[in-house]
Amino acid sequence: MKAQQIQHISIPRPPGPESVAAARAFYGGLFGLEEAPVPKSIQHLDLVWFRLGTMELHLFSEEPLNDPSGRHYCLVVENLPAAWDKLVEAGHAPWDAVAIPGRPRFFCRDPFGNTIEFMTIEGNYLELEAQADGHAVV
Repeated sequence: MKAQQIQHISIPRPPGPESVAAARAFYGGLFGLEEAPVPKSIQHLDLVWFRLGTMELHLFSEEPLNDPSGRHYCLVVENLPAAWDKLVEAGHAPWDAVAIPGRPRFFCRDPFGNTIEFMTIEGNYLELEAQADGHAVV
């Protein structure tokens, strides 16, 4: 068996309409993700879904929420400094990460404590590292 692709990512949020509104404001409002309809067969599960390119982001209700950890997913954005500024203006606290050549990035938590990495892809990090070391990538 060979996996073909990631279809969706599921992350927790607290139960209730307040966290649904916060999810819509953060993922839909700040980052322009389009909300996707939840299938009728599981609408009773208190879910919020968003389209993310060819993938989906699913927010499910969970109580209590797990403590934040290093688990995360990464969103590629067009303009990294603008994403940072947008998060700060909305009251979030992004933080810098160790640099990866050709992949500027930072991290931030969503309103529910889930860690998100934000990145732009400017080049192949393997090629850039090899060039910095004076080697060619084969």
